[in-house]
Amino acid sequence: MLNQYSTSCNFRFYLLPAFSLQGFSSAIEALRLANEVLGRKVYSWETISDDGGPVVSSCGLSICADHSLSLERDRNRRLISPPVIVVTGGGNTPNRHKQRDAWLRECRNRGAGLVGIGGGTTVIAGAGLAAGKRCAVHWEQFPMFCERFPHVKAVQTTFEQDGDLFTCAGGDAPFDMFLSLVHHDHGSIVANRICQRAIVCRARSAGDRQRLPLHSRMRLNHKAVLKIIDRMESNIAEPLDIEELAASASLSRRQVERLFRHELGYSPSRYYMELRLERAHLLLISTRLPIVEIAIACGFVSASHFSKTYRDVYGCSPHQSRLPVFQHKEANLNSRFGKRATTQSQASHCEIA
Repeated sequence: MLNQYSTSCNFRFYLLPAFSLQGFSSAIEALRLANEVLGRKVYSWETISDDGGPVVSSCGLSICADHSLSLERDRNRRLISPPVIVVTGGGNTPNRHKQRDAWLRECRNRGAGLVGIGGGTTVIAGAGLAAGKRCAVHWEQFPMFCERFPHVKAVQTTFEQDGDLFTCAGGDAPFDMFLSLVHHDHGSIVANRICQRAIVCRARSAGDRQRLPLHSRMRLNHKAVLKIIDRMESNIAEPLDIEELAASASLSRRQVERLFRHELGYSPSRYYMELRLERAHLLLISTRLPIVEIAIACGFVSASHFSKTYRDVYGCSPHQSRLPVFQHKEANLNSRFGKRATTQSQASHCEIA
């Protein structure tokens, strides 16, 4: 991706509304420290927004943009060497944007590298530029992403490289991803010096897991239980029988029942059900998928069965969980852009639903 630039490389950070300031600054800091260690300006960066104005991050702080999207499209057509495009998002699901998608496709056609940070990966996939590619997706966005982009190889890792497409889950993962780019360009000595200056004790590699390993997250070390939970997490849409899970760990059903109650205080069936409900809850609050589709995606035989089970655990219906989330989003749109934007948002929600 970057070896085509012998002396310098320019990054264009396209900032999505409510982008993660942590993700953005992590990426910039890796590039800034690389310049500092190298003693010259090898890496440069500029920011882009839709209208060229400031963009408000998820924490409320604004970042000024250097150029508008329309100006950037005009500039790109005159450049000999295309820059690397970094679509910088956060935890929100970005709306479709025809001009932005066209720009990204133009950049790809001219040989530009693409980078997705957090929700930026959703934008790249939505523009049709990630089909068949391996992409790192934040675990909270993972259910929505898999439902919306079945032809993308979504994985819950820190960051991924597939050809000249780089994607990361957000948070501080952009630092690791951009550090790997610097390492590729300038070697381990430069990368190690950057880590020393940033007080980073361990740089993660492409493919490293996002979340803590099961034994750390759950504070258990029984290998059979960990293996069964791992299989449960990998089979949400089509749940496996407890007998099949037990056989995969070379145990009987009675042994598995006893182990789960001893280690977790739950039966394996109850634990599996709550895993599926957690996935359903994430889909409810992050997508506009119809409830019946969410039920099927999480292994329930019908929407009514799903609704009853969901209410038993969460104390409200799936619709009641979803409503406050989207009312809040529409209230934010109304406060920022006026009533017209809210009306347009409601119309688009109806189309998606």
